[in-house]
Formats: sequence, C-alpha cells, structure tokens
Amino acid sequence: MATRQLLTELVADYKKSAMIDITIESVGGVDAAKRVQSGEAFDVVILASDAIDKLIVAGHIDPSSKVNLVNSGVAVAVKSGSTVPDITSEAAVKSAVLAAKTISYSTGPSGVALAKLFERWGIAEQIARCIVQAPPGVPVGSLVAKGEVELGFQQLSELIHLDGISIVGLLPPEIQITTTFSAGVCTASMQADEVKAMLAYMTSPAASAAKLRQGMEIV
Repeated sequence: MATRQLLTELVADYKKSAMIDITIESVGGVDAAKRVQSGEAFDVVILASDAIDKLIVAGHIDPSSKVNLVNSGVAVAVKSGSTVPDITSEAAVKSAVLAAKTISYSTGPSGVALAKLFERWGIAEQIARCIVQAPPGVPVGSLVAKGEVELGFQQLSELIHLDGISIVGLLPPEIQITTTFSAGVCTASMQADEVKAMLAYMTSPAASAAKLRQGMEIV
C-alpha cells in the first residue's frame, strides 16, 4: 500500500508513451504475497525487497528480473489539532510512545521492525494494551484521523495524502526504518518483455520527480 499513489502516477505517465493497457491492484503486502504464492496470475509484483526474495525462492518470480524501485521511511502522525510530541531523538520517541494512550502501526515490514524496537527498549509488554493493529490494507493514518489512535507510525508515502492528521515528521536517523520496495516479473507471465520495459521506465531518472513527490527516496 505504501507504493499505491506512486504506482498510480508512474503507470499513468508510462501508458501515455507505451500505449498499452496496465492495471495495478494495490492491497496489503501480506495479502499480495499470499495471492502470488497461491498461484494467482500476475505479470509483475511490487513488494518489500525481502518479500520479493521469498517469492523468488518459491519460484514465482524470475530472479534475473528483480529491480529496486524506491526506499521508504517511517513517519509519525497525530490527529489534526492534537499536541505534537517531540520525536527529534530516540529517547524522545520512546517517551512519546510511553505517554500515548493508543499506538498503531502496519502489518508490513515497518510494523515488524517497530515491534522489535519496542522489545529492544524493554517496553513491549508495558505498551501491549495500547497497541491498535491496523488491518492489512487499512492506513494507520485513517485510524489516527478518526481519533481511534493517538500516535500512528507508518511510511511517509501512506500518510502525506490523508486528511485529518498532522505529520509530526520522520523518525530520527538512529531509529529510522527504511523499506526498499522492489519489483519482479512473475515466472508465469506471458508479457515479460513488456513488464521489463515498464520497470526500466520506473527505475529511470524520468521517474525520480514522482518518487520524491510521493514521499519516497530514490534508490
């Protein structure tokens, strides 16, 4: 879901010159991987790099086709009008987490990394009752906007287009969680050359402005 807005923009731009029909379906990363593993037919898959590697090992993606598209960092959000916490350092973020009544993060790789961070801090059990797990495909920011969550953590690209929230900022460098999103051509695809041409565009300098505009970092 973190790449949804970016892919929509890149595909629209690419279709203007390629003159071919392309359909992108954006769902939660966990669900996307399961659908590919179950044998559902796709030409290309775009997921976190480690998820793509697992699909390669399972034989669903051509290993020679893997390309890295973007890097994505995690930001913190609160409901619009709420007090903005200090997140300028690791200690400050820890204090903000301990002070929050409710906390939410995604089921994707950034959420897994956050859970490990809380364990490293030794506060996982203490804050367990405060965790509101966002279902796959549901933006954490939407829960923040509705007032169901006080402090939300998610990739910046998933927060920047949501109304009703204030983005406090990116996590500080010492605890920033960066996810590399990669793409790969499915081994069952009958349009491998066409997919590779599209991915060549998505990794070219022509796609850089869109990546930055959508809160991503260029690989």
